[in-house]
Formats: sequence, structure tokens, C-alpha cells
Amino acid sequence: MLKESVNSFYQLQKLRIQMGNRIVAAFKQKLGQEPSTPEEELCPESQQILKDYRACFKRIADTIATVKSDYQFPADSLITDFAELSMVRQYVKVLDAEETTLKDITKAITGHPVTVFAEKVKGMGVLMSAVIISEFDIHRCHYASTMWAYAGLDVLITEEGGEGRCKKEHHLVERTYLDKKGKEAKRMGITFNPFLKTKLVGVLGSCLLKANDPTYRPIYDGYKNRIENHPKHAEKTKAHRHNMAVRYMIKQLLVDLYKEWRTAEGLEVHAPYHEAKLGMVHHSRAA
Repeated sequence: MLKESVNSFYQLQKLRIQMGNRIVAAFKQKLGQEPSTPEEELCPESQQILKDYRACFKRIADTIATVKSDYQFPADSLITDFAELSMVRQYVKVLDAEETTLKDITKAITGHPVTVFAEKVKGMGVLMSAVIISEFDIHRCHYASTMWAYAGLDVLITEEGGEGRCKKEHHLVERTYLDKKGKEAKRMGITFNPFLKTKLVGVLGSCLLKANDPTYRPIYDGYKNRIENHPKHAEKTKAHRHNMAVRYMIKQLLVDLYKEWRTAEGLEVHAPYHEAKLGMVHHSRAA
């Protein structure tokens, strides 16, 4: 049920953004701006335009319960015809549905171990907690590395060394599935949950850095500094090293989450491989 709510939220969010972009495009066209014209501060201005549109819509809606065909739009109104009014009305409905869904999700996960953990992390909000709860089955994640693998954060060992897991052809594995006739068949596929990886690395990683979380930002900075000064990574691009550091930071967060979540559920907690087998404990995390 939670997973369906999370998926619904993202679908509504996507639809709302698409509708908002159309509204903004219509407004810019009235201003004489050509389509696809570059604009340095598009996002802030777009948000302000949407805000003004919503306020304008509410003023019109407050004037009459049902807009009639002979309604005269105010001279100072941003909305000048019924087509625009219809678009804004639908936008507001979708926005309301999105906000209602988020409230339902928030209520559903209140008090959950992941939510409690997230409250201590700057940049990790309700929606990210819901994504983690709905995508991970902590009862099946016997080790923190199990979470890494499912989220595509594990490393593929090759002759040239380790590679971060991705969708490259040599990263694929043979999968068994049932075809449309119900017969067993095989195909090559990825080993991880791409949606989860996108949210953890692409969204949560950026949020932790922007929020300057006191626990995980230093992990990112320390690892990035280490690989920037290591000859092995000298030829890697700045973006590559950044992505490596973000992935490492998220992996350490999952180690902490694994411990807290499994403990709260009364499940056995195993030490990470580098601690249990290699005896390597990072000083900053040994406390």
C-alpha cells in the first residue's frame, strides 16, 4: 500500500510539473518570449509565475462559484481566457492531490524506524524515508551489503579493477522469467533496483550535501579528498570522482540505517565485511 502511494505521488508530481511547464510556456509566449529561449534563472522565475497564476486563479474562483461563458476577466489578471483558466484549475487540482498524498504518506510512516533515523539526518525527508521503507525488505537484508547490492551500490570486480554497478552490457546477468505464454524463458538484465538507486544517489546524495549534514558531509569530503590525491584515480574526471564520493557516502548511511532498522525490528545485526573479516574500522565511525 505504501509503495503504491509513493508511486502515485511521483506520478502526480511528474504530471504537475508537465502542466506547470505548459502554463509557464503560455505565459512567456504572451510576453513575447520565443520557445526554447535560454533563460539563466528559469526555475525561480517559473515558480514565481506559477505562484502568481495560482493566486490569480483563486481570486477569480472566489468571485464566482462557476465561471460562466460571459465572465469578464479583470484587466489586471494574469489569466485572460478560459483555456488558461482550465489549465490552471487542473494544475491546482493535481497539486492538491499531490499534497494530500504526501500527507497520507507522512501519516503512514510516522514512528517507523526509518523515519526516526531520518529525523537525525539533515536533508533526508519524509518522502525519501517512504521510498526506502517501500523498496527495501529489511527482513531479507541480512547484511548491509545486501542493501548495497539491491540499490546498485556494490562493485563489480573485473580484470581492470572494480567498477561501480551500472547498466553496461558486461554488468548484466542472466535472468529467468515467464513469458506472455506462461513459459519459462531467460534474458539478460540488471542486478539492482534502478528507481531506488536514482533516489538514493541522485536525490538523497545531493540533499545531504546541500543540507551540509554534519555526519555524512564529512564522509563525502574525506573520501573525495582521498581519491583526488590517489594516483590510481588521477585520470578520472571531476564528475567521476564526485559520483564515487556520493556513492560511498550513501553506502555508509545505509550501514548506519541497517544497524538501526534491524535492531528496532529485533533482527540480528551483522558487522560490515571490512569490520568483521578485515578488522578495519574507520576511526570517525568507531564511536
